[in-house]
Amino acid sequence: MATFQAPKGTYDLIPPVSVKYLAVREAIAAPLRNSGYGYIETPGFEDVGLFARGVGESTDIVSKEMYAFETKGGDQLALRPEGTASVLRAALEASLHKKGNLPVKLWYSGSYYRYEKPQAGRYRHFSQVGAEAIGAEDPALDAELIILADQAYRSLGLRDFRILLNSLGDKECRPVYREALQSFLRGLDLDEETVRRAEINPLRVLDDKRADVQKQLVGAPVLRDYLCDACKAYHEDVRALVTAAGVAFEDDEKLVRGLDYYTRTTFEFVHDGLGSQSAVGGGGRYDGLSEMIGGPALPSVGWALGVDRTVLALQAEGVELDIPASTSVFAVALGEAKPTVFGLVTQLRKAGVAADMSYGGKGLKGAMKDANRSGARFAVVAGDRDLAEGVVQLKDMESGDQTAVPVGELIDTVRARLA
Repeated sequence: MATFQAPKGTYDLIPPVSVKYLAVREAIAAPLRNSGYGYIETPGFEDVGLFARGVGESTDIVSKEMYAFETKGGDQLALRPEGTASVLRAALEASLHKKGNLPVKLWYSGSYYRYEKPQAGRYRHFSQVGAEAIGAEDPALDAELIILADQAYRSLGLRDFRILLNSLGDKECRPVYREALQSFLRGLDLDEETVRRAEINPLRVLDDKRADVQKQLVGAPVLRDYLCDACKAYHEDVRALVTAAGVAFEDDEKLVRGLDYYTRTTFEFVHDGLGSQSAVGGGGRYDGLSEMIGGPALPSVGWALGVDRTVLALQAEGVELDIPASTSVFAVALGEAKPTVFGLVTQLRKAGVAADMSYGGKGLKGAMKDANRSGARFAVVAGDRDLAEGVVQLKDMESGDQTAVPVGELIDTVRARLA
């Protein structure tokens, strides 16, 4: 009988690699929790219309990559391709914007799904940690999120990433730029699909990675030349606040991101060691998204950082995370000592000490191999003779020193030595 395999473009997280992913998620979440962001979790699937309206029907995400399906009850649902629309939907449904001071600051972690051609750094199932600040228009929020992402990456030991920054304008000035860009694009030799995209959302053409398209875009109108005074001032405030925090960035006038809901501030975190899939995260301001999905005006800003690509970036830089061993004490029971040793392991765990033991009735040699593989700092070995004397043998796995410890003193002895 053939065995099952993970679907194409997906992966399983298994030890010991999985511990790196957990460490990355924790490192990204830590500065958010320290800055007033509360955790939110949303379903893995939503109404198709939420993404069609919010993310944009002209985007590749919605038109080509979204996993959509019809339920037995006739509902049109989709596996979530990104997190912002779902988080904003949940916040609106729970009326979080009415329950306290704005902004509502939320962070989340989860899996997302896009039907793409799999390659290194691009999967059909991927993991992100995201943050959203909902309900306030303030350059300090945009700057805060950029700074917190920088802090998270640096806490992991990453150094070779760059922050790209741009402004997309707002509903006052972007239509003027849109018209100028469309006029420019109509004079180019573009394929039918790109022409269609240019008529729906011309800014998306600027994000086209094909060399023949980028070559034709030389001399295209630049958005910064069309920004209204309010958007210029807002963007300069963001730039000044990020600079004052000592965080370096690069102005990128072609940065538009792949989602339709962005306004004003947009940013991306890129790592040049990842090849074509260089973006490890990104985000921006989305002041009109709430109205797009049926809510009130709630200017907001957020980002999502890719856990998968952050792990790849760490590998590219040769960064080894300082991850403590999952087991501090490994116990080995010989002869008839297993019930007593099992009880000691249970007591160690209750006392907050990470403990494991050898299972399956292995002999001393095989059990000590398990102890070595566990990475435990100490091994507790006990046989019938030890228990008759009221002791267990405590072995330091680093130095090899072994001492007899009274059974009743084992917990305190282990805790003291680990401290």
